[in-house]
Amino acid sequence: MEPYRTVAERATASFEVRGSEFLGHVAPAEDTASAESFVARVRTEYDDATHNVPAYRVPAADAGTDGVSDAAGTDTGRTPTGDGMLREYSSDDGEPSGSAGKPALNVLQQRELRNLVCVVTRYYGGTNLGVGGLARAYGRAVKEAVDAAGVTRRRPHERFAVTVSYDDSGTVRGLLESAGAEFEASYDERVAFRVTVPVDDADGLRDRIRSRTSGRGEIE
Repeated sequence: MEPYRTVAERATASFEVRGSEFLGHVAPAEDTASAESFVARVRTEYDDATHNVPAYRVPAADAGTDGVSDAAGTDTGRTPTGDGMLREYSSDDGEPSGSAGKPALNVLQQRELRNLVCVVTRYYGGTNLGVGGLARAYGRAVKEAVDAAGVTRRRPHERFAVTVSYDDSGTVRGLLESAGAEFEASYDERVAFRVTVPVDDADGLRDRIRSRTSGRGEIE
C-alpha cells in the first residue's frame, strides 16, 4: 500500500486576531477512537475557552452512514483512497455554521493529510470577526499547527494482539523486534502483545508467529 502524508508529532501554534486568541493543536490519529480521545483531552485542558473546534481525517472502521450531521458536528462521509476509506469529521462548536470546522478540515484535505486530528481553541476577545474572518483564522490555526508539527510520509499500519505463555513470550518478542514492529506487552497469567505493523507486513508476521509457537499463540 502507498505511503500517506500525516503530521510527524503533536504540536500547538498560537496567535491573536483582534483580541481573540487562537491555538491550533494537531496530533497523529490512527482511528476514530484516538481522534476523539485527543479532542476530549484538548476540551478538558482548555475547558475555559470560548470554542474548541475539532476536525479529523482517519481510516473508516466500517461503512457507516455517509454525510451524517448532528448538533455536535458533521461527518462529511467516507472518502475513498488507494488503501480504503477515510472518515472526515468537523464541528463548528458553536461558531456560525461553516465558519470554523469546515475551514479547519479543508486545510487537511488541501494538504492531502490523513490519519490525524486537529482542534482549534479560541478565546473570544470581544470583537466579532465575521464568517470570513473566522474562516481565515481557523484555517490559519490548523496550517500553523501542521507546520509546527512537520509533515511526514508513513506506510498504512494495522493492529493485532498476540497472547502466549511465558515460555513462548521471548520467541514472540524476538520476532516482533526483528520485524521492526511497534508493540506493548502486558504480563498476567499469560503475556499479551499489542502489535502495530505495516499492513503489507502483517500477514507474514502473523504466519511466523504461528509457525515459531507451533500454533500456540492466540492472534486476534
